Amino acid sequence: MRLCDGDQGHAEDLVQETLIRAWKHPEALEDGPALPWLFTVARRLAIDAYRYRRSRPEVSQETLEREPVAGDSIGRILDAQVIAVAVARLSAPHRQVILEMFYRDRTVAEVSAALGIPAGTVKSRAFYALKVLRLALDEALDVPAGDTLRPA
Repeated sequence: MRLCDGDQGHAEDLVQETLIRAWKHPEALEDGPALPWLFTVARRLAIDAYRYRRSRPEVSQETLEREPVAGDSIGRILDAQVIAVAVARLSAPHRQVILEMFYRDRTVAEVSAALGIPAGTVKSRAFYALKVLRLALDEALDVPAGDTLRPA
């Protein structure tokens, strides 16, 4: 608590991080008494946290609520335009399947019933539509050939 200026939350975080470091480095505890090593680690973590807090100005919740972030709305608008262009490249049957499955959140069976086509056709159209969309988005965002926008 003394290392954290009496802040119990910071003290708990400091103890937790110290014990995690001890768990990750058991060899440091085998050489001799563990207590001095643990105190050293805790002291260094407290110093690092103090330096981090001093180097970054505190931002209150009020400031975050008052100041709108323009980048978020602009990013969403640009994303929507890129997606609209990519969807426009789809053929009408493929676009229809994507609309039903992803925008109306329907299952393959529901889409099949709504469009009056077999479930296998729905799956096939969805597969090829997603492939075309991925290529269109890769082109729009200048992703190098061979790379894709798939999550890591």
